[in-house]
Amino acid sequence: MPEKISLYTKKVIEHFQNPHNMGKIKKADGVGKVGNIVCGDVMWLYIKVGKNKRGEEIIKDVKFETFGCVAAVATSSVITDLIKGKTLQEALDFDRQKIVEELGGLPPIKIHCSLLATDALWEAIYDYLTKKKREIPEKLKKAHQRIEKEKKEIEKRYKKWVLLEEKIKK
Repeated sequence: MPEKISLYTKKVIEHFQNPHNMGKIKKADGVGKVGNIVCGDVMWLYIKVGKNKRGEEIIKDVKFETFGCVAAVATSSVITDLIKGKTLQEALDFDRQKIVEELGGLPPIKIHCSLLATDALWEAIYDYLTKKKREIPEKLKKAHQRIEKEKKEIEKRYKKWVLLEEKIKK
């Protein structure tokens, strides 16, 4: 029998089969919801903000819900490990490439999943800062505008799905 060949590293498969920090945070301080127009992956990232010993705001807890492929679930899992305990500034400066490196690589066609995970993080921080009526850094404003534009396109293309999602929430 021929040997199985996988497009994914052992770490990707491990995070997919046993995702870390999966679930929802009730009364989250910030929620980021993003989707991908092309593949249809949808991701929610929830953050709880606290303070470290120096009084800096940190991501005290983080969880995710992802509906998507192996890479989407694995990248969601990894980003939660990488940002838990980080300051908000460190999270905003997060290098998307770290997700791919931590997983030992992704097939080129799946790199967009790591971008989606980072966008979900940025949206959660944007949501938190907006709720607190705080200044939004320019970099975050630009990312939010791009993500919102993509959301509108998804909603337009998948109107029936969006309506179904709203019914489920009620």
